[in-house]
Amino acid sequence: MVSVVRRKFDSVTGQISFKLMRRRDYLPGIMISAAVIASIAVFTLLVTIVWLSFVDGSPGDDDLAYTFGHYASIFLDDFTYQVIINTLMFSSITLLVALSLGLPMAWIIERTDFPGKPIVFTMFTIALLIPGFSVALGWVFLLHPRIGIVNQALMTLFGLEEAPFNIATILGMGMVEGLSLTPVTFIMTAIVFRAMDPSMEEAAAMGGANLRERMRRVTLPLAWPGILAASIYVFAIGFAAFDVPAIIGLPQRIFTFSTYVYSEISPADGLPEYGGVAGLSVIMVLFAVALTWWYNSVQRNSSRYAVVTGKAYRPTLVELGRYKIPVICLFVIFFTLSQAVPVLTLLWGAGLPFLQPVSAAAIAQLSFNNFTSLPGDLVFSGIQNTGMLMILVPTITVALSLGISWVVLRSKVPGRSIFDFFAFLPHTIPSIVFSVAAWLLALFVLSDFIPIYGTIWILVLVYVIARLSYGTRMTNTGMIQIHKELEESARMSGASSGGVMRGVVIPLLTPAMMYAWIWIALLTYRELTLPVVLSTGDNQPLSMVVWSLVLTSEYGHASAVAVIMMALMIPILILYWVIVRRTQIVPTS
Repeated sequence: MVSVVRRKFDSVTGQISFKLMRRRDYLPGIMISAAVIASIAVFTLLVTIVWLSFVDGSPGDDDLAYTFGHYASIFLDDFTYQVIINTLMFSSITLLVALSLGLPMAWIIERTDFPGKPIVFTMFTIALLIPGFSVALGWVFLLHPRIGIVNQALMTLFGLEEAPFNIATILGMGMVEGLSLTPVTFIMTAIVFRAMDPSMEEAAAMGGANLRERMRRVTLPLAWPGILAASIYVFAIGFAAFDVPAIIGLPQRIFTFSTYVYSEISPADGLPEYGGVAGLSVIMVLFAVALTWWYNSVQRNSSRYAVVTGKAYRPTLVELGRYKIPVICLFVIFFTLSQAVPVLTLLWGAGLPFLQPVSAAAIAQLSFNNFTSLPGDLVFSGIQNTGMLMILVPTITVALSLGISWVVLRSKVPGRSIFDFFAFLPHTIPSIVFSVAAWLLALFVLSDFIPIYGTIWILVLVYVIARLSYGTRMTNTGMIQIHKELEESARMSGASSGGVMRGVVIPLLTPAMMYAWIWIALLTYRELTLPVVLSTGDNQPLSMVVWSLVLTSEYGHASAVAVIMMALMIPILILYWVIVRRTQIVPTS
């Protein structure tokens, strides 16, 4: 009798529980709302900047009119074409350096018996995370024609009247940016070589072709789509880059598109010409869209080059033999020049009252004065703002990304692919464009009822939008790998859609979400382009503290803050590697 009553009780409570789950299943609505909010935010920023590029006067004025005059002024100004030439030259040099270094190193790691491959991957990942402006600042301290310690030493040693090296040129800027983007090229092309079936190369070898001929006739042609895709990607990053051109070129009045937009936002005299800034941003968007179309067309045609054969695939490694030591030296030289030397120079500059070559007298002057004399309130506020951004941005981004992925991959919402389109769009548009759009939106549209300009929340908004593309790529990949049978089994057991998400999908997605969270936090930590337009005295992150000190030529204090940033980054990197080891996810850019 007791067992019968218990079964009836369990049946009744189960039905009640199921009905409550069905009745209170708010999660699908929350997911759809997240996708809608994210898409509206991206769309609103883009519409704002396009609209203001056609507006003459400030929004809200009685005499507001629409005009093409901003675009006419841009294209009739000879300096615009100089900026375009500078940008294309800078991007081309960046690509040439990154490709000439990253491509052969990727082939060596993936297709030869090179020792210590995990160490190389670790070093490349760390190189991706070191702030670009810190490395650029190190190169300024090394090779600037006036303050560079290498130039000072050579001029003193050989009695030269002029500095033999000048990093403050388009060539110098492109080389520094190219070294910074070599890890991106390496990772993207390493994947191509890893997936390539070596059977065709072996057939060429049996036909008498040597290694050089096999590379020229077989390997590179088969890898061409992946190489071209990586090249377009790196070129696009170079086109939109701000940190290296700003640190190295802007003090010398050498402009690329991003630094030119920034200079127009903060002119030395008068107020910004908002319409012209918006017009320049629209031009950058159109160029980014063209590159994206080219990139996607390359990916669509890549199936013609598919050569992976399945279970029979076995990678064949080329023996380096007597070239092993020279190749190891190549990697050591690269990491030394691209990362170690600039970082050590930054440390050297942080310890001196002024930059000077290494000598006994200089070593005697080393101290912590640049650290102890820092404006404490500014640095503490920067640390506080950076900490808030590193918590809020990845949390909100991952939550929105989860909602977008669920709507796109699991729901039956009509037109759901449009959400994925808006989520991916920030990946193709230069970051400074979103900063300018948010700046104009906060000043002219939201100022009366949502005063977010000058607060941490405007930075959170722009950071989240800029990182949506990365977050959704991670959650999309993770959700695709979860077989729908698991979710169907949960539903057959009485779970609602929300119950399936809480009990099945989210636990299985946790590793990917943790990885995305920590990577977005690291990118937030090193970001300079996004806050450079939107930061004020109250919401400056640490990266902007470094930038403000550079603008006032306080290089000792700037290098001290940059060193503090890299020191604070160490525990975050340790957490990152703990997560990577547990999730076994390959780092990507």
